[in-house]
Amino acid sequence: MDYFSFVLNSFCLAAQGIIHIIFVSRLTGVKQKPYHFAIYLSLLFITDEIFTHFNLPGILSVTAILLMLYCIIRFTLKRTCSVSFAAAIYAVYISQLSFGIINSAESIIFPALVGKPLLYPLLILATLTAFAICVCCCAAVLNCLSLAGDTQTPLTGLLLLPGLFLFAAELYIIHTSYSVLPSSLSFEDAGKHGVLLSLQALGLGALLCTLYIYRQLCRSFQAQAALQSLTQAAKAQKIYVEEARARYEQTRAFRHDIKNHLSVLDGLLSSQKIEESRTYLKRLETVSSSLSFPCQTGNSVVDILLEEKLGLAKAGGITAEASLILPGTLNIDDFDLCVIFANALDNAVSACRKIDGERLIRVTGEKQGDFYMLEFVNTCLPGPLPPAGTGLANIKSVAEKYHGAMLTEKAEHYFCLNVLLNISQNKSL
Repeated sequence: MDYFSFVLNSFCLAAQGIIHIIFVSRLTGVKQKPYHFAIYLSLLFITDEIFTHFNLPGILSVTAILLMLYCIIRFTLKRTCSVSFAAAIYAVYISQLSFGIINSAESIIFPALVGKPLLYPLLILATLTAFAICVCCCAAVLNCLSLAGDTQTPLTGLLLLPGLFLFAAELYIIHTSYSVLPSSLSFEDAGKHGVLLSLQALGLGALLCTLYIYRQLCRSFQAQAALQSLTQAAKAQKIYVEEARARYEQTRAFRHDIKNHLSVLDGLLSSQKIEESRTYLKRLETVSSSLSFPCQTGNSVVDILLEEKLGLAKAGGITAEASLILPGTLNIDDFDLCVIFANALDNAVSACRKIDGERLIRVTGEKQGDFYMLEFVNTCLPGPLPPAGTGLANIKSVAEKYHGAMLTEKAEHYFCLNVLLNISQNKSL
């Protein structure tokens, strides 16, 4: 190997390794670290030296690169087997495709330049062009695909079959048609390389179409899951409304009969039946307790919901408290209030269950001029804010419906959700 070939090959290996690590880290949502580059580049150069020294087939070299990249993703980036395999396949395929497209052009143009000084700068230009195509293809794939979230990774297996097919086809083209640069070119060979160039361009189009269909499929599954979640939430919230209505009817009936109960008590006391009076009072106390709410916000539906959610939290060892009064002029639909409180408290309980030590949920509300501010505070694990899920999206939708806003904040071990509602505009909704 001459000096020029050695330098060019070393540059290609280094650039390819850097692009691979950056691509798979962004694809899988794991931040790359310097030692990821060091490990992978070292393995690339060692593998290239071994395969060059023993003159082993190029197909084995590419297979070894694929396996090394898989191990890097699996054991250093800590991703699942299917995600690691898919990311490795698409990373190596993109680099192979980029050089395959350039090889097709080289096979048509360069035979006439063999032995001429112009060949060397053109080889450098072709190499840089191949890497430019590789970077553009990586950007296009990252725009269509992400394997960072848990919502898509269960479907990653759907990517493996088309990825393997495209990878094998490109590998076959490169190592059967472009392993050696021809010294002369016939018209028939030029036509063959033109066809191969078209096929590789179609392969790139097939890759992007596959990823676009995969993304749409993932979105469809996510939408279906969100719809099921909303359906279940709607059923639960209807139960809260029905229970509140039933509790209201029982309270009204109790109030209607209170005069009769007082008359009975008056008769017992007049007859000096003290024990019977106490027994009767205890029964009335039991009935009245069953009709009262631990949290009294001024809205019976919210009272029912808080009773269930905060009771569930306390049963799990979580300190839960609520301090708010919903004004009678709030004019917010009970269903929308359920969406806010149910989703906020479900998220808070889920976050508290993941931690040891202090577990706290606090709900407060305050009227501020034409606005009403709800605040949900809970303890949580340290770290950055998690991506907004369906629950927060539903809360934000309700807040915007009432010309308000939703704000989330995180400080150390506490998460705070603020929901601002414009109660001055509600009459026009």
